[in-house]
Formats: sequence, structure tokens, C-alpha cells
Amino acid sequence: MDFHGVLEYTEAMESQDNILTVSQLTTLIKTMLEGSFPSVVLKGEISNFKSNGSGHLYFVLKDSESQISAVMFRGRAASLNFQPKDGMLVQVKGGISVYGPRGNYQLIISSMTKAGAGDIMEMIEERKKKLAAEGLFDSSRKKRLPYFPRTVGIVTSPTGAALRDILQISRRRNDKVNITVFPALVQGDGAAETIVRMIKNANKWNLCDVLIIGRGGGSLEDLLPFSDEAVVRAIAESKIPTVSAVGHEIDWALSDYAADLRASTPSAAAEIVIPVKEEVESLIRDAKEDMQRTIQSRVEHLRLMLKTFTPENMELQFRRIEQPLMVRFDSARESLEENLKHFIEEKRNKISQCVQVLENCNPQTIFDRGYSMVTNAKTGQVIRNAKELSQGDDIIIRPSQGSICATVKNTEN
Repeated sequence: MDFHGVLEYTEAMESQDNILTVSQLTTLIKTMLEGSFPSVVLKGEISNFKSNGSGHLYFVLKDSESQISAVMFRGRAASLNFQPKDGMLVQVKGGISVYGPRGNYQLIISSMTKAGAGDIMEMIEERKKKLAAEGLFDSSRKKRLPYFPRTVGIVTSPTGAALRDILQISRRRNDKVNITVFPALVQGDGAAETIVRMIKNANKWNLCDVLIIGRGGGSLEDLLPFSDEAVVRAIAESKIPTVSAVGHEIDWALSDYAADLRASTPSAAAEIVIPVKEEVESLIRDAKEDMQRTIQSRVEHLRLMLKTFTPENMELQFRRIEQPLMVRFDSARESLEENLKHFIEEKRNKISQCVQVLENCNPQTIFDRGYSMVTNAKTGQVIRNAKELSQGDDIIIRPSQGSICATVKNTEN
């Protein structure tokens, strides 16, 4: 049954008002898809790759917007001349198949080849945009390289020419710098994983002062591990300053953007990171001589200053300092004495006034002027009005001196 036959069959079922079962619908879809797409050619990136013990390959083929499940059975997979892996761009040929029990459709691959360099470049550019948007390439994240690293770490192949070049340059430039090699695969399966592991180990144990990450030249596909997203993130997160040295001068990888510095080649990285011992020693000698000259100049200046400190000059200098201070002291003392005298005189006058007021208010003073106080001899009450007494009352009269006892003969108001 072809595509048109399926449509006619579906219309007939609708006209008869029949209800399809799930199996019937799946069969229709299977017939339509498998009949319409018996052979297609696709390009995409491998994801979720799995290879079971039977030799069948299962993975997802995706692009930036969509994905499709794919399977390549053992007989076809045996003819491959490369090992598929996640992130690899491939071109496949196959047909659409519907798996009824699960209601899924997938691509049954009959042949598969690696995609061209243009596709790889497109993938790297897309990844570059994504990581740049996250800020992993920002200049604000870049760290300064140490001027004189004691230990230089190298993440590269232990058997590659890049390591030999770096070691040769290190011995030639400065044999005092220690080299620590972090062996890693630099191409093929598992390369990205080992590079990430070595970078993290160097940071975890703080094994070096600067880290060179790279390899010698190769094809664009050979350099792919250094554009792997996990590698780029590990370099960006490194606390140790990093130098990316991938391939030749015209080669590049995403690690160049994430590292703190990009070197055109591994040899160039060694030239940048490792200072020339003779130049460092020369700088130290120059600094030592400058310091000695500065100290000598300071000592001479102090010696000249000390010559002026004779007993006579010391006394003269002391007098120059003392004289204005003594003048200020004498002036302040005289001013203080004058103020104290004025203050004491004011207080003395005020006390005299208060004494005069108190003396005027003293009853004895009043008595001395001829006045007397009369009290009732019986009650002791002071007599202020004649009406308070009657004829025959005894009274006591107190003049300025002594007292007088008397008896009232009569009173007048």
C-alpha cells in the first residue's frame, strides 16, 4: 500500500464511521513513513552514543533544532573505518522505520561517514557562540602569568613532539624551572576526558604555577578535543594561569579563547612562560647595584647631616627652638596670673557685700541701735502688739545687753 493508498484507506474508514485501534493507526503510520522515506541522507552530530555487546550501535543524530533516534546494526557497523563518538559530525544514509511496540520511529543506518571540515567548523562556531554568551572568553576572567614560575605544568601527549620541544627550550632557557608533565591523549576517543582530568588534577593539588595545554599540528579533526566544551570549561575554571598552545601558528581551537594566553605553537608557549636565566640574573644584578647606590647615597647624606650636630650647633638649635616657646610660656603665665588676680578681687568684693548684708540682717545689730525684744514671761511668745498683753502679765525685755523682767500696769493701743 503506497501513500495514496493509505490516504484512500483512511478516508474510507472515516466515511464508514469506524474507529481505529492503536495497532491499526501504527500500521498506517509505519506504512506511510517507511514507504515515503525508504532512503534518506542526513548530516548531524552524534549524541548519547551506545555500543552494546552484540555490536549494534545506538545513538541520536541531531542538529541545532531537532534530533532523531538512529541505529546501525552489527553487519553494517563492522564496515566503519572510524569509531563513532559523541560530538562527532557524520553523514549517514538509511531508511525510516517505525517500531510498533513503542510507537517510535527511528533511522536505520546502512552507511556512515565523517562529515566534512566545513561542517566541523560550523559546529565549532556554534559552540564558540554559546560559550562566549556565557562569558567564558571575557577578558575580565584572564589571569596574569607569573614572571618567574618555579614549576611549569604541561598537559600534552608524553610521546609527542610538542613535549620534546618544550623540554628542549626549557633546558636551554632556564634549567632552574621545574617541569611537570600531565600525560593526556590529544586526539581520538577519550582525549577530551583525559585533558579535563589532568587540568583538574593540577588545580586540585596545586602542582604548578602555570599550565601549558596543547599539542603539535594536525588536521582540524585531530584538534577537535581542544574545542570540546568540557575542555574549554575546565580551562576557564582553572585557578592556575593557563596557556593554550594548539597546533601550528595558523591552527586554532576554542581553548585559545578560554585560556589566559594563546601561544601560536607549543615552542612559543615555552618561550613565553620560561624566562631566560641569564636575563633574570642580569636584572637581579642591576637591581642589587641600584639598591647599593641608593643606600650609599642615603648614608652619605646622613653623614653630612651628622657633621652639623656639634655641641655648639646643638645648643644653638635648641635655643632657637626653646626661645619662642619660652616667650609663649611667659606670656601665658603672666596672662594667667592677671586673670587670677582679677577673679580673686571680684570674688573678694562679692563676699564683702554678702557679709555686709548678713550683718545688717543680724538681730544683734538691731538691738545695738537701741531696739529691744519683748516676750511673754509665761509663754515665751514674742509680743508684737499691745493687745496681746493684759494688766498684770509678766514680760521679759531683752535690750542689746542683758534682760529686764517687768509686770504690765496697763496697755494702750
